[in-house]
Amino acid sequence: MADFDPTPPTRELQFPLYVKAPLILLGLALLVFTLHIASEIIFPLFFAAIFAIMLHPVEQWLIRKRVPQLLAITLTVVLGVAAVVGLVYFISMEAAQLSDQMPMFKKKFAETTAQLHEWLQNRFGLSDQKLQSWMSEAGTKAQGLLGGTLSAVSGLLVTFTLIPVYIFLLFLYQRRLVDFLVQAFSGHRRDSGVSEVLRESKAAIQSYMVGLLIEGSIVATLNVTVLLIIGVPYALLLGVMGALLNFIPYIGGLIAIALPMLMAFVAHPGYGHAIAVLAAYLLIQFTDNHFLIPRIVASKIQVNALVAIVGVLVGNAIGGVAGMFLALPVIAILKIVFDRIESLKPWGMVLGDEETPRGRKINPATKAVRASEGKK
Repeated sequence: MADFDPTPPTRELQFPLYVKAPLILLGLALLVFTLHIASEIIFPLFFAAIFAIMLHPVEQWLIRKRVPQLLAITLTVVLGVAAVVGLVYFISMEAAQLSDQMPMFKKKFAETTAQLHEWLQNRFGLSDQKLQSWMSEAGTKAQGLLGGTLSAVSGLLVTFTLIPVYIFLLFLYQRRLVDFLVQAFSGHRRDSGVSEVLRESKAAIQSYMVGLLIEGSIVATLNVTVLLIIGVPYALLLGVMGALLNFIPYIGGLIAIALPMLMAFVAHPGYGHAIAVLAAYLLIQFTDNHFLIPRIVASKIQVNALVAIVGVLVGNAIGGVAGMFLALPVIAILKIVFDRIESLKPWGMVLGDEETPRGRKINPATKAVRASEGKK
């Protein structure tokens, strides 16, 4: 006689939508609040994880060359820091030469302000008091925008001092961290599903960052070429800075255009060279936004434009410039995770940008894998 099990089978609780929706919103609110409060701790770790993933092939190459692990990790971190320090050193040296032109900037700005003041007064009959109030208000807003950008960049520089230490420790404990994630999310020492998510997340971030570097190099080359053709001084510095500032959404693009326009206006009489810089940079921005980013950067992470824009805005609200930069990699990882969980696949579909035509045939191997997973 078969044994009778009196315990009824467990069933997953089902909640109606009006109960699940507030719970989901509450969880999202708590997550955003936690990220905002702990951003100074969490964001450096995120940056360190991204740079560690980028430098991981270098570390693995050194280990394959029979370099001891500790020495390989140290050399990899030193190489990454040296590349960043070299770029900062180049910009600082060029900027030091640019600072010598500040008296010319001030003189040209004063002359232009006087000419604009006279033209507005003659054309529209505006009083001196009203014009001065408008100019003062515009100057205050410009200083606030520039000050906010500089403070954000300086905050990032302070944060970056911690990143090499985090990268070293992430490399040192990478096996332990991977085992923790596998056991935490699967309950087993080995799980192909969690390992696959980690591999795809790593590949997506590597592809995204490499695409970002390629896109930035192309934009820098176009900027420098255009400025050299127009005859703007310090073309190399302004072109490279424009490509770097372009990584900062919204504000960075405006500053990237304003700096070479101001230099062209100061170095050449009239407005022709400044207008030429504006037209050339707008053409470069159009090429970047419609051809380079969709094909080189966005295609690596398969996140649609609507989610990308909303994600960047949410990232800005949570962590400023750092949050905007981290938004797309985090969304890409979330999409990979959502695509692997049956109940979250609709959210992965919303985040994604790939086409899913109806009637597509499923590979027999994929069907077999799904059937075996269902039996488990």
